[in-house]
Amino acid sequence: MTQDTTADTSTRPPTPFHDLDAFLEVGRLSGLVLSGDGTRLVTAAQSLGPERTGYVSALWEVDPTGEQPARRLTRSAKGESSPAFSAGGDLLFTSARPDPEGKPDDDARAALWCLPSGGEARVVATAPGGIGGLLTASDADVVSVTAPVLPSAADLAEDGELRTARKDLSVDAIWHTGYPVRHWDHDLGPDADRRFATSVAAAEGGHAELRQLTGAGRQLDEAGAALSPDGATLVTVWTVDDPGAARRGTLVAIDTRTGERRTLVDDPDAEVASPVVSPDGRWVAYVTETVTSPTDPPVVRAAVVALDGTGEPEVLADDWDRWPTSLTWLPGSSGLLITADDDGRGPVFLLTFDAGPGTGPVTVEQVTADAATFTDVCVAPDGSAAYALRTSYAAPSEPVRVDLAAFVASGPAGEREPVPAVVLPSPVVAPELPGVLTEVETTAPDGARVRAWLALPAGASASDPAPLLLWIHGGPLGSWNAWSWRWNPWIMVARGYAVLLPDPALSTGYGQEFVRRGWGAWGDKPFTDLLAITDAAESRDDVDETRTAAMGGSFGGYMANWVAGHTDRFRAVVTHASLWALDQFGPTTDHAYYWAREMTPEMAREHSPHRYVGQIRTPMLVIHGDKDYRVPIGEGLRLWRELLADSGLPAADDGSTVHRLLYFPTENHWVLSPQHAKVWYAGVLAFLAEHVLDVPEGEGDRVLPTTLG
Repeated sequence: MTQDTTADTSTRPPTPFHDLDAFLEVGRLSGLVLSGDGTRLVTAAQSLGPERTGYVSALWEVDPTGEQPARRLTRSAKGESSPAFSAGGDLLFTSARPDPEGKPDDDARAALWCLPSGGEARVVATAPGGIGGLLTASDADVVSVTAPVLPSAADLAEDGELRTARKDLSVDAIWHTGYPVRHWDHDLGPDADRRFATSVAAAEGGHAELRQLTGAGRQLDEAGAALSPDGATLVTVWTVDDPGAARRGTLVAIDTRTGERRTLVDDPDAEVASPVVSPDGRWVAYVTETVTSPTDPPVVRAAVVALDGTGEPEVLADDWDRWPTSLTWLPGSSGLLITADDDGRGPVFLLTFDAGPGTGPVTVEQVTADAATFTDVCVAPDGSAAYALRTSYAAPSEPVRVDLAAFVASGPAGEREPVPAVVLPSPVVAPELPGVLTEVETTAPDGARVRAWLALPAGASASDPAPLLLWIHGGPLGSWNAWSWRWNPWIMVARGYAVLLPDPALSTGYGQEFVRRGWGAWGDKPFTDLLAITDAAESRDDVDETRTAAMGGSFGGYMANWVAGHTDRFRAVVTHASLWALDQFGPTTDHAYYWAREMTPEMAREHSPHRYVGQIRTPMLVIHGDKDYRVPIGEGLRLWRELLADSGLPAADDGSTVHRLLYFPTENHWVLSPQHAKVWYAGVLAFLAEHVLDVPEGEGDRVLPTTLG
């Protein structure tokens, strides 16, 4: 919830996690941008809409000095997002809010808006399919955006005519000439993003004309991009087709005046992502990820290439055994701030060039001391401080300042001590937790160290131990290192559970070998790691080893299915958006070529949970959304039918069963709408209550302050 000093708190629950309606009302931050002069920070804060069926985003200003409270900048029913500062200091954003100088349009798409300091917001540019991908140049009045355009349209005007014709004739057919055809929860096409350029000044007295830089094609799907400081060059990921209906990201530079395109990086053995141009305009830093094979997991590194195309790309810190997740240039182009998963956290690291970019040796040092993960890093123009959103399982995202000057002054390179971040006044009040967060670690059978976060109820003790919920993360290349609204353990903690959040083999932040341990063999080391860390948690006197459950989503759902077929130590298993029959999943997932790179048919057959359905003797709750294209609904439907027909705990002759299916016809890989999220949590808690807390059958929802409805 946003700041409100007048709100009545007399009827509120002990914490927002004790009541699902209160949980939905907690405000959520995303994104952080800094003005060119370093005096203004802007973030987006989401709040529950008046009808409680969706979230609305507004832009808020945060004081970089930490002296003033956060100040709301925008307000509309449609919301505002994707803030960016122009070279002149104006705040740009995208929104589908009504244009005060235009005609009312209930179907309006997102437009580009400008909010001058001390002025009223006005529309800069529009496109028939909406505008996104906002980029600004730091030193020139150049703006670039993306807009989806139908393939046969030569320009935005023709695109508008074609869209009107399709709508009037109720045509939604899509003609495909390549792969893929779906992504996450939506069909690809018939339109595709193109890049455009314009300026704020061009909108004086009307809407600015968008100058088209790229043509038809799917090369810009999910493409990271950046503008050079002078605005003359757009650097963007450019997706190319590879054999086997595969795709791969390359890096190109596009002249923003002529649209001329030249290739900077095209490595047949690696993907390119997240380009950023140096402040001196000479270099592009980016993330490179090797193309995988069934025997080789990805290797993720930072790299640089000259913007003028001279010289070869150079991988940075190849001996640093961490995977970069974001890159931010220091002023003067003397180094990079890098975020990377690390031991259940995501610190900020400083990479400095010993003799300048493209010259060889570099030094990497950890900057932040917090047990937290940092995102959206931006740097003050004098390099004295960095700003970011900080998150962990102890708190959701909040704006912070990192004292880079103090870090640099603490000693010579390689000997400096990490510094704690300073929290800035936020638009969102951090929720009080219903318990405490600690860590657990153990040694796996092969000698590897395995660690986890453990969220415990405040009253858990040897005399009153808490039932244990093993919650397995998705990915599988990921880590339980950042707050999640979708997978929030504190709701379970508020009901008395101890929640174990482990990072088994394949998790990021523990080095390349830790990923390799589980590569192509999901049912091996990831499974034994999970059992080992569960044993360690159960050995605590504040945990009740006789009352346990396991759950997970996506890859975590796969592991939940695997757990169910390989042990009966848990009283209940919850599996969300889960992989069940790997031979079926592989060709039907939205990007099948990724899967084909990782597993051979033999590997998939050996590690497919469906082969062990006869060994499942644990009640299971199956959850799936029909719009899930990453793990198609067929996985959930087949799992459900085979549980009832072929498991070791089948349906009775009269059709009754201890298993349950929670189906969402309009949700995707995640359950995103607020009221469906409420149903999801309530359903999971009811199922667990019945089997773990011994609530009578069918009465699990009675332990909740709110019912399934």
